[in-house]
Amino acid sequence: MKEYEIRTRVNVLVMEDMSAPERELVEAAKKATESSYSPYSHFQVGAALRLYSGEIITGSNQENAAYPVGSCAERTALFWCGANRPGETITAIAIAAQTGGRFTKDPIAPCGMCRQALLEVEHKQGSPIKVMLYGEDGTHCIESVEALMPLTFNAESMDI
Repeated sequence: MKEYEIRTRVNVLVMEDMSAPERELVEAAKKATESSYSPYSHFQVGAALRLYSGEIITGSNQENAAYPVGSCAERTALFWCGANRPGETITAIAIAAQTGGRFTKDPIAPCGMCRQALLEVEHKQGSPIKVMLYGEDGTHCIESVEALMPLTFNAESMDI
């Protein structure tokens, strides 16, 4: 039997520990929650992408009565960026969520579908996307999407 261990390093930061660009990205994700359309779950999620150029792109979750028709905040921002800024390198993503007018105490992580979409972009661009997951008690910082999804399915997985 062969065995190996997978570890993910997570740094937990408070706002005072962050650089100005990191704080700006987290604040943009928090602000993006305000444009959420979530009449069913009442769970407002915002995502903010920082491009290599410094530009910030935001997205929020958009629900629908037929749940599978909606889109998570991460993919909303990611796909808008892909359609409107093709070829741009994404250096970081921040994600925040609130419900009942209060941000979550603990950070929330992207769902599996969003992780896969982010991982595809990370592999395509050939450089890591830093992940910042905001919570009132601290922001979890992970150096790449691949660290969130280490056993990946990608183009090489389909090679025969």
